[in-house]
Amino acid sequence: MKKIIVLFLVIASSYTFAQDNDAINTYVSHTINELREFVAIPNDALDHADINRNLTWLTKKFNERGFNSSILPTKGESLFFAALPIEDNKPTILFYMHLDGQSVDPSKWDQPDPYKVVLKSKDGDQWKTQPFDSLTNNLNSDWRLFGRSTSDDKGPIVMLLNAIDLMKKDNVELPFNVKVILDSEEEKSSKPLPEAVKEYRDLLKADFLVINDGPVHVSGKPTVVYGCRGITTMSLTTYGPIKPQHSGHYGNYAPNPGFQLAQILASMKDDNGKVVIKGYYDGITLDDATMEILKKVPEDAETINGNLAIKTPEQVGSFYQESLQYPSLNVRGLESGWVGKKARTIVPESASAEIDMRLVPESDGNRLKNLVKKHITNLGFHVMEGIPTKEDRMAYDKIITITEGSVTNAFRTDLNNTYGNFLVKVLNDSFGDDVVQIRIMGGTVPIAPFINELKIPAFVVPMVNADNNQHSPNENLKISQIAYGIKAFYGILSTPME
Repeated sequence: MKKIIVLFLVIASSYTFAQDNDAINTYVSHTINELREFVAIPNDALDHADINRNLTWLTKKFNERGFNSSILPTKGESLFFAALPIEDNKPTILFYMHLDGQSVDPSKWDQPDPYKVVLKSKDGDQWKTQPFDSLTNNLNSDWRLFGRSTSDDKGPIVMLLNAIDLMKKDNVELPFNVKVILDSEEEKSSKPLPEAVKEYRDLLKADFLVINDGPVHVSGKPTVVYGCRGITTMSLTTYGPIKPQHSGHYGNYAPNPGFQLAQILASMKDDNGKVVIKGYYDGITLDDATMEILKKVPEDAETINGNLAIKTPEQVGSFYQESLQYPSLNVRGLESGWVGKKARTIVPESASAEIDMRLVPESDGNRLKNLVKKHITNLGFHVMEGIPTKEDRMAYDKIITITEGSVTNAFRTDLNNTYGNFLVKVLNDSFGDDVVQIRIMGGTVPIAPFINELKIPAFVVPMVNADNNQHSPNENLKISQIAYGIKAFYGILSTPME
């Protein structure tokens, strides 16, 4: 009987929230103000002092909502943990988000300070700055907040806090124990996380994990993602003369490292973009049922290609979602000599490429890196870990230095999981719209340690707009997504499991 009463209250309060624009506007407005305050604290993942100031702010804000919070030391930056009082008879939901942000180059932003949130409206193809007091009488859902980490990932953190406030106002009884873990090094690979999850295993114990990172599907529909790709990196450097040489004197004589590197990179893929390194795609099969799931995601090649301004995509998969089921091999940066107005007529001394590889659960990052190294060795290169000496240069015709990055593993939860079904139903009921279910997303969130150590299923429930420019200049958060996020958190936390 008690469960029926609680469920009735939940439905009633959810209905009130959905229909009462004043209530929505109140909490959206408060979220905006709180987010401006939060963003004003710089959170560069590379700055220890930044991280500590954010931890202090979070402790205050979560404690005000009745959470018990802790700063959890790791071998790197500390994690932030918070939990509402635990009741043994309730299932436990663990939320993962991150408090750190990408570094900023203010010269690339269309505002003086990326840590001072700016409100903007769209005027044709241009963004026009608006005063914040203009929101008092016109909380325009299409306007946006511009600033570092507005969407990735401070926005969702503040949405959660305000959803908790709204539930208290509505006297909703939480059917879950609620735990929150906030990462301080997500933007630099979360290297301390696996050991930290092991160390704090009992504290983090939960029934399922919800990750609130990344954007909703480009359609704007409610979205549940069942996995994400992992990542690893490699740095490649080839060598020519020990110092840059005049191309008139030594062109046709001194080996050019730019051409050597270009030949290596070109040898790794065919004309259709498929990796030709032997064994790179081993272990990956997509049956008919999986393909049907992938094809249900509402998107089409014409729209995607138009957004990217490309005529023909690579052919790793026959359509976009299929392409995400395979590990990628991406050149993320190239450097050799000088270009543009600073170009010089020289044979460069070296050429470098930065490579990232997005991983799927079937692929092991260390194995793929070894395949790349073997491929390069078979091309006749002597592989080194450090900078070659003059003696090394005299001993080998072709030398390459390879530096390997750490591995963040991929994860994928079964699409028929009970908790996944619960999240889909809640979002469907909350928004009255079909939920986009994505088998695995292209980006990376360091969640594998939680799955491996806690033995729980994990799901990504994104809250922010697809065109939020995360990691880039002019990162932004659409005001309508704040209302979306509050409502999504409210629905998830107020609905009992059947």
